[in-house]
Amino acid sequence: MTFGIGRFEGEWGEIVRLLEMAFSSPWTEAQVEGVRPLWEPARSFVATDGREVVAHTSAFSLELTAPGARVPVAGVSMVATSPTHRRRGLVRQLMRRQLTELCEGDGEAVAALTASEPVIYGRFGYGLASDHQHVVVPRASRELRRIAGVEDVRIRFADPVESLAVCTDLHNAEVPTRPGMFPLDERWQRVLVVDAHQASPLRCVLAERDGEVIGYAYYRAQRADGGYVEVTRVHARDLAAHVALWQFLLDQDLLSETRYERLPSDDPLLSLLLDVRAAGVKTQDGLWVRLADVGRALAARTYSTEVDVVLGIEDDLLPWNAGSWHLAGGPEGATCEKTGATPDLLLDVRDLGAVYLGRPSLALLGASGLVAEQTSGALGTTSRAFLADRLPWLDTGF
Repeated sequence: MTFGIGRFEGEWGEIVRLLEMAFSSPWTEAQVEGVRPLWEPARSFVATDGREVVAHTSAFSLELTAPGARVPVAGVSMVATSPTHRRRGLVRQLMRRQLTELCEGDGEAVAALTASEPVIYGRFGYGLASDHQHVVVPRASRELRRIAGVEDVRIRFADPVESLAVCTDLHNAEVPTRPGMFPLDERWQRVLVVDAHQASPLRCVLAERDGEVIGYAYYRAQRADGGYVEVTRVHARDLAAHVALWQFLLDQDLLSETRYERLPSDDPLLSLLLDVRAAGVKTQDGLWVRLADVGRALAARTYSTEVDVVLGIEDDLLPWNAGSWHLAGGPEGATCEKTGATPDLLLDVRDLGAVYLGRPSLALLGASGLVAEQTSGALGTTSRAFLADRLPWLDTGF
C-alpha cells in the first residue's frame, strides 16, 4: 500500500486527535490551548491514507546552548502514528523527509528530540546527548551538608502566573552556562504553568536575598501514595539560593517524600545529601541529537582544546553525511569540511550526535567498540576537545 507523505495543511485539532490516539492519553483543554501557540504548521509533515492523517512529525524552532555557542536546532516533537498503521515504515519516511528538508532548505544543521521509547530513534541517527536523574528523597533522609549563606536567603510563595516574568529572566540567565538548554519566551514559560493537574495546583516559591529574587521553584503537593512533593523546576543564581530552595522542598509537613524527575546529573544536591543512597537515584535519558548536516553542525560549536582530525562518518539515512570530514579548531571556533583524506576515527552519525553537546565521551564510546581509532592518539585528543565545562541538561521537555 502506498501512503502520501507531505506537508500538513489541516487544522490543529486533527493533530491533537492523532496524538491522543497514538499515546492513549487525552489532552486537557488547558494543554490543547497552551501548546497551540507553540505549534508551527509549516514544519508539520504527515503520512496520509486516503484523506486520513495516520502519522505526523513536527518541529519547534529552538536555539540550544552548545559548547561555546548558541546553535539553531529543530526541536522535533509530536511524532505519532495511528494504532491502525504502525510498523509500516511511516515514521522512517517522515524522519527522512524532515531531515532532508532541513539540509536542502538551509534549515537547522541539528535536530533534537525527547523520546517516548529510547530504542526508536537511534535507527534514525539520533544519539543520546544528555541525561538526568530521577530522585525520590524520603523526608527522613532530607538532611544536607551545611553551605554558607543559606541563612541569608528568604523563601516566599508567589503566584505562578504573576511571577512569570521574573522566573523567565532567572531561567534564561542560566541558559548560556549549560549545554542543552534553550531560552524561554512568554509562550514557553506560560505552558510550564498550565494547570493540567487539576487535583493538585502548581505552586511557585521565590528565593530572595536583600529583596532581590535570586531563584525559584515550581512544585505540586500530592496527597496520594502517602503524600509527596512533585518538583517540576528549580533554578537559582547561586549555590546558597539553590540549597535554600531544596531545603524547603525536602521539608514539607504531612508529605513523606520529595520527587524530581529531571535533576541534572551534576546537580549539587547529589553531593550535599548526607544519605544519597536513600534518594533512589535513577538515570533517565534526556535529549537525543541528530546532525542533519555534519559540516555545518560541527563548525557551529567550539572545542575545549585544539583539534585537527579527520572523522569517517557512517550515515545510512542521510547519504550526504557519509564519508570523511576534516574538523579543525578550538575554543575560538572551528571549520569542518568534506575531504578525501584517510579518517583518523570511524564512527556512526548517532555517536557523533551523542557527544555534540559535550556529554562524555568519545573515549567511552571507543571503549565500547563504537568508535574505531585509525590513528594512534586521535581518540583521546578528540574526545577531550568535545567535552564541555558542565554536563548537558534539557530542563524543558518538548
